[in-house]
Amino acid sequence: MKSIEEQLPLLRSIMTLIARQFGENCEVVLHDWSKGYEKSIIAIENGHVTNRKVGDCGSNLGLTVMSGVTDELSEFNYITKTKDGKTIRSSTIYLTDDSNKPIGALCINYDITDVVDMQDIVESLIMVNNKEVNEIFANDVNELLDFLINESLEIVGKPVSEMNKEDKMKALKYLDEKGAFLITKSGKKICKYLDISNFTLYNYLDEIRNGTNLV
Repeated sequence: MKSIEEQLPLLRSIMTLIARQFGENCEVVLHDWSKGYEKSIIAIENGHVTNRKVGDCGSNLGLTVMSGVTDELSEFNYITKTKDGKTIRSSTIYLTDDSNKPIGALCINYDITDVVDMQDIVESLIMVNNKEVNEIFANDVNELLDFLINESLEIVGKPVSEMNKEDKMKALKYLDEKGAFLITKSGKKICKYLDISNFTLYNYLDEIRNGTNLV
């Protein structure tokens, strides 16, 4: 396909089919990255599952695909949790254009909270691959960026006040790999968290991306 918009009627029909087949606990989401990651959701069925709506942003997993760190264009039957504690079984397929460039995603998020609570039938009903993915369902990219920054600080394992250059570069490498810098104006917020200047940020990123200072 050339664009998501080109196939929108077909994709909407598929979404409606899935949602009606599996009921109100099944959220189906269509992302169009050409609209900007800050507002990539262009269609959604049963949005109450993750409390999202048209015009909200994508999750951290899509950023990783956009950044080119991974060429995996599908994820099936992974388990994650929403902010309000629901257990979600998800599957995502990334949509590509005619040149095989990822341009969006079609996602299914099924609320299995009640099933998980029924311990005697959990294995027969969940049918997962035992892989838990740390995915955040955000309503705006600021929340998503905060999540990625906190993850980078956990990986370093020390407060910013005790970080040296290598520590900060390790955090920046993680953020870069996860696509954080694809978020508009993310650099300013990351500089504030790491207590570095904008000039230092881009110098560090140049070193990381050119492999002159591997972390």
